[in-house]
Amino acid sequence: MKPVEIGDIVMGGGNPLVLVAGPCVIESEQHLLDVGAAIKRMSRQQGVPFILKSSFDKANRSSIASYRGPGLQRGLAILQRARSELGVPLLCDVHDSGQVEAVAAVADILQVPAFLSRQTDLLCAVARSGKPVNVKKGQFLAPEDMGNVVEKITHCGNDAIILTERGASFGYHNLVVDMRSLVIMRRFGHPVMFDATHSLQLPAAQGSCSGGQRQFVLHLARAAAAVGIDALFLEVHQDPDQAPCDGPNMLRLDDLPDLLGQVSRIDKLVKERAWTS
Repeated sequence: MKPVEIGDIVMGGGNPLVLVAGPCVIESEQHLLDVGAAIKRMSRQQGVPFILKSSFDKANRSSIASYRGPGLQRGLAILQRARSELGVPLLCDVHDSGQVEAVAAVADILQVPAFLSRQTDLLCAVARSGKPVNVKKGQFLAPEDMGNVVEKITHCGNDAIILTERGASFGYHNLVVDMRSLVIMRRFGHPVMFDATHSLQLPAAQGSCSGGQRQFVLHLARAAAAVGIDALFLEVHQDPDQAPCDGPNMLRLDDLPDLLGQVSRIDKLVKERAWTS
């Protein structure tokens, strides 16, 4: 496997699990700083490397009335301040090729959302940024299909790739996680991340917005760590029921320390025994 270096953090290659976490979308500058600082403190206490994530725009919401975020210019300014003040690397979504240059000037990892994981022009644009690229496997893709995604990015000159499992569509308004996909995607030779919160989303289940089952986040996170992952992706909020989007599937901030403690112990055991393949 080719590890991915993000500042002082090395993801993959048998290194300890990395946490990628933060609120779904920027609600305010102070909210992002407060949640980010809390996650940093909790992850440091557990000895888990931390990368902050949040979005300036959630472009694929269920309803035209859904909250999307502060937008590109204001959102990137907030993300840049959070990255600087917290002293942690940053992961951020990119939704179209025209955003890549601006986002790459701020973020350490560019993320391609699941719905856009087959968009060749976008994949090539983020690849050419020279930044590490995280691609979430589309809900409509089999894990082996991600080989074509890897080929597109490497063809454009970038092999700093992370592949993320976030569930597969199962009928209407439901997702399931096939843990075999973590093993299959690992065979492409790049770090694999598990998104434990979006995997429990119930897409558009509430009509104008998505539902979710956050009560299962810990269970899926433990299962993924036992299979073998390089990073864990979590959307976290101090009061998910009041969050403007993705609240039903976001982890409550107070539950993070226990989850990190359990998952990091499983990760250590799995990597000591070299059970990942």
